[in-house]
Amino acid sequence: MDDDHARRLLRTALDEARAGLAEGGIPIGAALYGADGTLLGRGHNRRVQDGDPSAHAETDAFRAAGRQRSYRGTTMVTTLSPCWYCSGLVRQFGISRVVIGEARTFHGGHDWLAEHGVDVLVLDDPECVLLMREFVHRRPELWNEDIGDD
Repeated sequence: MDDDHARRLLRTALDEARAGLAEGGIPIGAALYGADGTLLGRGHNRRVQDGDPSAHAETDAFRAAGRQRSYRGTTMVTTLSPCWYCSGLVRQFGISRVVIGEARTFHGGHDWLAEHGVDVLVLDDPECVLLMREFVHRRPELWNEDIGDD
């Protein structure tokens, strides 16, 4: 996947991240695309809004996509490097590719995913970096809760 196409897909995840922030949550968004490029599901981190510690952006998008016969060829697009929980979801279900908006704020499990055959593309998108840096600066206690750093 080329960078231009990946950046177009990232727009959906960024829209979701902004929606999560507007709801008082953590600004991380994700989208799951089919092998043919069809948007299967989109979502954002809903831990605060739903009081559900497992409601990460990637899991929200995955759940919104509904049951798929196979996840081979699908692409998970996320504004931030996926944590170990979400990286496990990618491996468990055989999602083929992960496009990451940024990994400066948080370096999750994407190296591990790449080591296990997942095609990983880190875009280092300035909008994603700025969104997370501003959030971490304004709400460090909520950010630390989200990453399990108490």
